[in-house]
Amino acid sequence: MAPVPAAEIAPAEARARLSEFTVIDVRTPAEFAGGHLPGARNVPLDRLSSALEELRTGQAALLVVCASGARSAQACRALAGHGLTVRSLSGGTSAWQRAGGALERPEGAGRGVARWAMDRQVRLAAGALVLAGLAGGLLHPAALLLSAGVAAGLVFSALSDTCTMGALLARLPYNRR
Repeated sequence: MAPVPAAEIAPAEARARLSEFTVIDVRTPAEFAGGHLPGARNVPLDRLSSALEELRTGQAALLVVCASGARSAQACRALAGHGLTVRSLSGGTSAWQRAGGALERPEGAGRGVARWAMDRQVRLAAGALVLAGLAGGLLHPAALLLSAGVAAGLVFSALSDTCTMGALLARLPYNRR
């Protein structure tokens, strides 16, 4: 049985109704620091279950946000399963910005090392692993299994709408507060 799709809301409608929602951003702290919807609270996807009780205490419906809409849809399905009223921002913060919505950035966010969005980090890691497997395959054919493993993981990721590599990268120190 296919998972039930999350109820989505378009960026223009979300902007007009923003005061009706408690905005929950499920991206990593580093992504959140790069810019988030006004008034958003950062609850990374891998920490959602530990924040469940606190999220239940609010009176407003939850507007769940990520970079593109995939992680927020996943979070919405989980939260709706616990009886919460949730909506996913269609297209995520990318679509929000394209629709003219402003993003807040923490004070001093422009200083130091710029953080990459999680999808960009995943593309870099996957590409580097594939190249390493191909280069290693020149020395020993078994090294090609690394490239095959990454390819299989990417196919699984697309079919399941999950991203194990992204979840692993999110645990790295530079993607945490």
